[in-house]
Amino acid sequence: MRKQNRINMALSYLILTIASIIIVYPLLWVVGTSLNPGKSITSDIFPSNPTLMHYFDLFDATQTDYGMWYLNTIKIAVITMVVSVALITLTGYIFSRYRFVGRKNSLILFLVLQMVPQFVAIIAIYVLLNMLDLFDTHLALILLYSGGAIPMNTYLAKGYFDTIPKELDEAARMDGAGHLRIFWQIILPLAKPMVAVIALFNFMAPFNDFILASLVLRSPEKQTLAVGLYNMVSEQFDNNFTLFAAGAVLSAVPIVLLFFAFQRYFVSGLTAGGTKG
Repeated sequence: MRKQNRINMALSYLILTIASIIIVYPLLWVVGTSLNPGKSITSDIFPSNPTLMHYFDLFDATQTDYGMWYLNTIKIAVITMVVSVALITLTGYIFSRYRFVGRKNSLILFLVLQMVPQFVAIIAIYVLLNMLDLFDTHLALILLYSGGAIPMNTYLAKGYFDTIPKELDEAARMDGAGHLRIFWQIILPLAKPMVAVIALFNFMAPFNDFILASLVLRSPEKQTLAVGLYNMVSEQFDNNFTLFAAGAVLSAVPIVLLFFAFQRYFVSGLTAGGTKG
């Protein structure tokens, strides 16, 4: 038994080590490229003459509009996160606690919508935004990100709300609490891990998306990081990949900070023993 346990432990550590290398190596390569002098891509993870010049050049208004792209992305990400969390938690709570006509069909519809790739709806999105005159606006992206996050995340929220004992709702209702008060003061505090995950995922969306942002945004002063960095590096005579790598590294900073801020909520079992007796 001890020998078998040691073999299993060794295999577990081996798999984790391989997975860590696969994940960490590209990150180290991007950081190394951002510190490399010049404009070309290098295979050296640790450059011989590292420099922070590219990070300072990003915020030089004569070279790039990186600061503007950064602020645009942060604004869209924060608003998207707040709107998405509000809509998703309310929708998930409704599907978890209430029974109404069309509930089952709505859940099936949400599941089917997740099977359709995003780019399939590009034409429909284009026509709809053109009809509403929302092209080249941040509001259009916020609505698309927030609406697109509802189906999949609703399943996540509903599944978590289902684990919270309904006796809490009944006890609060006997004490005179209304539906909104039960949701806001009792259920939502117990669902902090789920809310943190949804908030993090929806905050990341504007940083990772290129297709929708490139479709909607046309003006240079309204572009997000993904579109701005792509346009910067795709210019015919200015393939500055080291500057692009520096911009990619800095774009991860808000996501990392938000992850560490929410890390304490990424735990399970917060509802254990929460039933009122």
